[in-house]
Amino acid sequence: MINQHLSAKQALFSAPVIVASLGYFVDIYDLLLFGIVRLPSLQAIGVSSDALSMVGASVLNWQMLGMLMGGVLWGVLGDKQGRLSVLFGSIITYSLANVACGAVGTVEMYKVFRFIAGVGLAGELGVGITLVAESVPTRYRALGTSLVSAVGLLGAVVAFFTVKLFDWRTAYFVGGGMGLSLLVLRINVAESSVFSNARKQKHIQRGNFLSLFVNWDKFRRYMCCVGIGLPTWFVIGILATFANEVGEAKNVFPVIDPGLAIMWCYVGLSVGDMFSGFLSYWLKSRKQAIGYLLGFTIIISMVGLLWNYATSSVYYIVISLAGFGIGYWAMFVTVAAEQFGANLRATVATTVPNMVRGSLVLLVLAYQFLKLYIPVHLAALTVGIICFVLAFSALLAVSETYDRDMDFVE
Repeated sequence: MINQHLSAKQALFSAPVIVASLGYFVDIYDLLLFGIVRLPSLQAIGVSSDALSMVGASVLNWQMLGMLMGGVLWGVLGDKQGRLSVLFGSIITYSLANVACGAVGTVEMYKVFRFIAGVGLAGELGVGITLVAESVPTRYRALGTSLVSAVGLLGAVVAFFTVKLFDWRTAYFVGGGMGLSLLVLRINVAESSVFSNARKQKHIQRGNFLSLFVNWDKFRRYMCCVGIGLPTWFVIGILATFANEVGEAKNVFPVIDPGLAIMWCYVGLSVGDMFSGFLSYWLKSRKQAIGYLLGFTIIISMVGLLWNYATSSVYYIVISLAGFGIGYWAMFVTVAAEQFGANLRATVATTVPNMVRGSLVLLVLAYQFLKLYIPVHLAALTVGIICFVLAFSALLAVSETYDRDMDFVE
């Protein structure tokens, strides 16, 4: 059972929260590293300037497809074998893959190792959030999961400065090294008592991913959780990653650095994640907190894409504010974990954020297609509007989970 009598300090600085926070820090460092080094790394292995956009999108798509597949793999293992087994397996996988990325010499090998890294990266957030949600008292749950995300998202900032101080190959080696070093910290972390209780119920099936698609109620809850998260990767994967293209279309000078745009996006996201936890705590509602931040994000996105400005510094301010707006990232993963019982919780909490990340493949394809016919900023805006409409619709359809007890099964 979860100890509901822990103080806020004891809950927020417990071993599960610290380990999940540091793990997500390395996860985000490695996940966003390709977006930051996309241009210099592709140029270094011989990709021409004309092909940078399409080749970069292709490598990114392979990474995101790996996360989509890895989400299912680690989620199922998290419910069948335990939360801790995933925290070990995933970090070993993506750490070794990122070391290999630092030694690539061809686009084909780059795709292979980014795919493997994606598979490994898929297990960190969802299982970490699940472990924290099942270990922290109900009233502090959102604060705990938001702290995990806020600390983790600073990994993007460290990744950016690592690239600036060294080079893209060294940055990959550093990421892999940090991940392997974290294995030591995870040795003394205890398994979730909620999972241990669920495992004792031999008649309950655990980690059945297909069960989410054969039962209408489960399918509806699952897809709503995915829908809520779509705007997060619209902002990260389109507005930040392709910021140089948006800036060029709007004649912004000097040229926008997509790596810097990603860094500022994640600075805002880290602050927004902490804010969303306190906002949910204050409102005593997950849905209201997410709704307010969604509304803020769509306004900022429209300003960034439609407002006429001449300097790149303005775009960096806009992208950091958009990052703040999508600071409900940890909150939406928490909502996904709270929607389902302990026998499916890791599966859902791990696959949902990776379904959202995997949706970037479709978002990028739509963006690449639309910009053939309409200006780049309008192509991005069209994709964004679709994401926001789906997110608001999904948010209205899910149940409130602010004070839900986590010790139950499906």
